[in-house]
Amino acid sequence: MEKQILLYLEKDKLMPYLKQNSYFIKELNRHPENYENFKKIIKEKYNLRFTDKVSNVINDIELVSSIISTIN
Repeated sequence: MEKQILLYLEKDKLMPYLKQNSYFIKELNRHPENYENFKKIIKEKYNLRFTDKVSNVINDIELVSSIISTIN
């Protein structure tokens, strides 16, 4: 795999996801220009997008709020 792609993987912290989805290794070896596509697919699959994070925070706040209202 190209050194630049490996650096991108480490910078974006996507290496563990690449190991879990090893079929992407072959794809990135053959077509390194598809890195952005890989990144997009992984972020959607593992809920790593910003909107997913905001949604998780909102859900956590609602959970805490419901627990507090139940206690009162």
